[in-house]
Amino acid sequence: MAIISYLTESGEERIVRPNTPLPVEVRNNELDTLLVTTTSVTTDANRDLLGSTSTELPTLDGCMQYRKLVWFYFRASSADTTYRVLARATDHNGAPLGSGWEELATGTLPGGANSWGRIEIPSAGDGYYDQYRIEVRRTAGSNYALTSKIVGVR
Repeated sequence: MAIISYLTESGEERIVRPNTPLPVEVRNNELDTLLVTTTSVTTDANRDLLGSTSTELPTLDGCMQYRKLVWFYFRASSADTTYRVLARATDHNGAPLGSGWEELATGTLPGGANSWGRIEIPSAGDGYYDQYRIEVRRTAGSNYALTSKIVGVR
């Protein structure tokens, strides 16, 4: 007969039995909301979700603890819209390790007017990048509001 025991926080040894099971830590905080924003989608090149057209500025910073990001968005228009997801690593001071960004994804936002969408970043495998830049650009139609929520998955 195998005996399994554990130490409590007070240092007391407890034997695992049907009426005294092994304690298990419940982890409910596997997701963190990283960004909630509304962007005016225009024809401006390099405009990110925060409205910045400065290509060196990240949309999200300090993301190295997340294996994946999930971008939920709501489109207020059916205007053709392209997106680009870029990523890079930084040193311990927050400076980029190299010049430029790695392009993780590019495409056209699916959905029409008043529709929801979801994009996983990266779409396959794990991320663990320090910084992300997410750019959106209207290629047809008129300007519209794009509401986004990005969560980090540990």
